Amino acid sequence: MELDKAAKQLEALGNKTRLAIYRDLVQAGRQGHTVGEIKELLDIPASTLSHHITKLVQTGLITQQRASRNLVCRADFENMDVLIMFMANNCCAEDSSIWG
Repeated sequence: MELDKAAKQLEALGNKTRLAIYRDLVQAGRQGHTVGEIKELLDIPASTLSHHITKLVQTGLITQQRASRNLVCRADFENMDVLIMFMANNCCAEDSSIWG
């Protein structure tokens, strides 16, 4: 993973509303949640929610898929794993006392 992409994803998650959306979608698993379900859960205006979802989609953290009249959002678990591995890669490589 490139440093720039990781920085953009972490910046997106640095907003408490986007972090709440992302955590909800991670907890929902592969089925995801509709935009309406997320709106109801977080109790925020539709335009605000749309702005935050757009940012998460642009950074590759979530995906959207139309299902009839609903827009279903899902966490992109592959990208989540890549970001986590990027953060953990070489963890404490210079300080062996942490794991031993």
